[in-house]
Amino acid sequence: MEPGNLIAYIVLAIIVACAVWGTVHRIRHGSSCCGGHDPAPKKVKPSDTNRNHYRLTYSLSVDGMHCSNCARRIENAFNRRDGLWAKADIGQKKVELLAKQEISEDECREIVSGAGYTLLSIKRM
Repeated sequence: MEPGNLIAYIVLAIIVACAVWGTVHRIRHGSSCCGGHDPAPKKVKPSDTNRNHYRLTYSLSVDGMHCSNCARRIENAFNRRDGLWAKADIGQKKVELLAKQEISEDECREIVSGAGYTLLSIKRM
């Protein structure tokens, strides 16, 4: 085998190995724009998962939410609070928030900013 071909095969093998490693890493830890490819935060579920117990629905528009880790952080921030249940949609950059009691825009803004994002608008459905 010629030395030039051998070098080309070695370079190709290194490129393939790096691609495989990157793919496996993304599968294991998720792909994240903001988490540096860290594992996704553990999902926090609301204490009450019966939708019929939540009488109010809000639609929140959130800026800065780009990936599944972003969505999980925002959901977790709301779901940690008693009487709130959030589901984020990164495609629409919206959060559906179910609430057992009224929640003010200021309180929503505080929760969203505490998670590292910006609340653009809130609308009661």
